[in-house]
Amino acid sequence: QVQLVESGGGLVQPGGSLRIACEISGFTLQDYVMSWFRQVSGKERELVATISPYGTNKIYPDAVKGRFTIFRDNSRNTVYLQMSSLKPDDTAVYYCNAVASLIQRNSTLWSWGQGTQVTVSS
Repeated sequence: QVQLVESGGGLVQPGGSLRIACEISGFTLQDYVMSWFRQVSGKERELVATISPYGTNKIYPDAVKGRFTIFRDNSRNTVYLQMSSLKPDDTAVYYCNAVASLIQRNSTLWSWGQGTQVTVSS
């Protein structure tokens, strides 16, 4: 059974940094492109980072480019998102998921985990 377990969220001041993690089980991580998404209550889920199976390719939307870094440790079945220069607009619940490909990086493959709340506030 596939499980996606996000962790590491919390309260951080504007300009601060935070690293969140997504531990997977039930599938072989190195076989999949992985993405991080975020969602604010009442809004659509938004893609924030995508990484190829061995980390060679990484794609970010303009909203987070230069501030967020996605990386993965396939031996630990874990995908990470390092966030820096955080802004109040980054406040959201963050989720990870496997996606169909680097091109179809919004096309998720599994049911969502519980997510991890990131709050950026002074």
